[in-house]
Amino acid sequence: MSGKKQEDRVLARATYRYAGMSPRKIRLYADLIRGKTADEALQLLSFEITRSARLMEKVLKSAVGNARFKEIEDVEELVVVESRVDGGPVLKRSMPRARGSAYPIMKRLSHIHVGLGF
Repeated sequence: MSGKKQEDRVLARATYRYAGMSPRKIRLYADLIRGKTADEALQLLSFEITRSARLMEKVLKSAVGNARFKEIEDVEELVVVESRVDGGPVLKRSMPRARGSAYPIMKRLSHIHVGLGF
């Protein structure tokens, strides 16, 4: 499916940029909610206990709120058509180790995108 077609299907979207968590951890929940209705996805995420599920839930609630603001009818029937997590910038830190050496610490940030449509 081309990107143009998916853009036509997305009626409301929300983005959380520079989320302080690795994209690999959040992608588990992006894959979990893709294709589900918004209510079903919120219910699934509410039973998960991880911090990445809370971040995904926050973005999904924002997308539902944006749909209500746009006065889209049947907000309960909206489906998660776009759910992706992109890598953001990497903060490079170092951890002191033995004999004056240092190990690199990569603090990865994420950009979370959620799109709702029919």
